[in-house]
Amino acid sequence: MKTTKVYIDGQAGTTGLKLYDRIKDRSDIELLTIDPALHRDNAERARLINASDVTFLCLPDAASIEAVSFVQNPDTRIIDASTAHRTNPDWAYGFPELSAAHREKIVNSKRVAVPGCYASGFVSLVYPMIQSGFLPKNYPLTCHAVSGYSGAGKGAIAVYESDDRPADYGSPRQYALGLKHKHLPEMQKVCGLDFPPVFNPLVCDYYAGMVVSVPLHRSFLNGTPSIEQIHEMFAAHYAGQRFVKVRALQGEDVLENGFLPANTLAGTNLLEIFVCGNDDRILLAARLDNLGKGASGAALQCFNIMTGAPEETGLE
Repeated sequence: MKTTKVYIDGQAGTTGLKLYDRIKDRSDIELLTIDPALHRDNAERARLINASDVTFLCLPDAASIEAVSFVQNPDTRIIDASTAHRTNPDWAYGFPELSAAHREKIVNSKRVAVPGCYASGFVSLVYPMIQSGFLPKNYPLTCHAVSGYSGAGKGAIAVYESDDRPADYGSPRQYALGLKHKHLPEMQKVCGLDFPPVFNPLVCDYYAGMVVSVPLHRSFLNGTPSIEQIHEMFAAHYAGQRFVKVRALQGEDVLENGFLPANTLAGTNLLEIFVCGNDDRILLAARLDNLGKGASGAALQCFNIMTGAPEETGLE
């Protein structure tokens, strides 16, 4: 069996650790590792990147840009989990379920940008609405989202899990109140919106999982489609996809007593679409694991597609 040489630059972070755990026992991967004492040594990082067939970047934006500048091997392929390259047209956007063109670009590209966790939920809802013609590109969108604290980084995780954490950490905490969240550029660009949405994220006192919601007034949609027509459009758009599932109208196949919990997909690479509401107002919602389809799972799914491995390898 031909093996793929893989290096994870930034293995010590939350996404890097999760990714390492997903691939460490795969027989089709030869994992290149760095001496922990040299993890900031640029010469050693560059050597491993250029020795790899595929390098995953699990780094802050500036460090990811720096790592890409180290690439001299024309055959090395990069999968970047940072924000740095998500709006760069030269990079494939790593959400293969959006369209056949997105999937094909992932297959053929040497540079793939993994979507942001919140952006994955938003784009999964808004991109099909724009492509179907139902949603005007100049609609003044609002997006609400709740996430587990694992997405807040190692420092915040340590505070959440400490015995003497501040009392307010037990409550949902709204943030990015300046309305300049780092996921906004990709949310706008990938969907083709005239301007970014008003985005209202909250971090909550549970480890992993998120729900991203987009409320709509039906009377402002093109053609005033019914809630049934919108649901049918989503079902057709994602038909046959392994990791994106459209639930029954109003979520009646999976919701208990009308509640939509945010953490039930933790540990999976699944994303679920919900269409709810009434004749006047529609609520679109996407549920996913912020560490799965929103991070390491999406990166590994792209890797499988790029290398010809079964798409579900390491993800089920």
